[in-house]
Amino acid sequence: MKLTGKTALVTGGSRGIGAAVARRLARDGASLGIVYKENTAAAESVAEAIRAAGGRAELFRVDVTQEQSVQAMMQAFVARFGRIDILVNSAGTFAAAPVEAVSRSLFEEQMLTHPWSVIATTKAALPHFPAGSGCVVNVSTSLVHQPANGTAVYAAAKAAVEVLTHGFALELGPRGVRVNAVAPAITRTDMTAGIPADVLEQERALTPLQRLAEPDDIADVVAFLASDDARWITGRTILTDGGRV
Repeated sequence: MKLTGKTALVTGGSRGIGAAVARRLARDGASLGIVYKENTAAAESVAEAIRAAGGRAELFRVDVTQEQSVQAMMQAFVARFGRIDILVNSAGTFAAAPVEAVSRSLFEEQMLTHPWSVIATTKAALPHFPAGSGCVVNVSTSLVHQPANGTAVYAAAKAAVEVLTHGFALELGPRGVRVNAVAPAITRTDMTAGIPADVLEQERALTPLQRLAEPDDIADVVAFLASDDARWITGRTILTDGGRV
């Protein structure tokens, strides 16, 4: 178990990719903090699955766009676990609109939920990484590299996450902190459940591996980046899209 003795905090950990990441990191031996915003029942379900398998999981309910709340959450996490080794920023929302329908509120929501939350959580974690180590993995999207109609604002917010990933890696590398990202294409989660079947079929047909991603496909790559096997990788965004882009 490559992460035995490590602690990990996963935002957006109650559903979709975040939940899969939490389960996978726990399976690899890490003790988990699961951050969620609203759905307590879903978060409890993830935590119970981890505990049932012999792991440790604690829940933290917080809006990751609120910096003071994030700071308080990180203090609570460290009080329970002693330190933080791995931070996975998976919290996110998807919003699509053609350019003429983009509103300031939509723009602000996307920018706060994605790049700002990455800034807030990373700032909060920094004092609690062990000396000379630490790992941050952010979740981006393949739409940064190939936007679809109506997704420009969402893609722009995730593009900011990728720039932060690179910039923070340069800044924090001398402190031994690695920062990377994964960029999935459409993944079968509750967030994508409303996408019409014909669109999903088109995406499948355009993907060389001839299927859509499952959350575990992305979680496995996150687990690699969080492990010492990826000790020489930092500042990178890995397209985890089955060759779609």
